[in-house]
Amino acid sequence: MNQTIPIILNLIAALFGAGGQYFYKVGASKMKEVPLYANWNIMLGVLSFCVVMVLFVIAYRLGGKISVVFPIYATTFLWGTFLEMVIDKQNLSLPQWIGTALVIIGISVIAIFSRQVA
Repeated sequence: MNQTIPIILNLIAALFGAGGQYFYKVGASKMKEVPLYANWNIMLGVLSFCVVMVLFVIAYRLGGKISVVFPIYATTFLWGTFLEMVIDKQNLSLPQWIGTALVIIGISVIAIFSRQVA
């Protein structure tokens, strides 16, 4: 079974997941001033993760193999890091850069060899 479309869906899910985490972070910082039910950042985070779950279901319905497509979702760590670097001007330490590179290598190996999954 071709894993290309399920992989793409999980990459999109990873973008929504990173966005959801960022919304949670912003919303959490406002919890003292804004009640949970009125905290639109938290609600956007929840909505983002609802989209993630729908994309997961579609990917698996299309024959996605959990051993291939779910590790691709790990790019959510990369997108989250990128969001924080761009929006919050966060700098990464050398160990964070090394870890990021290892995540990229691991995801690349899984994606490249996914064609060999029976």
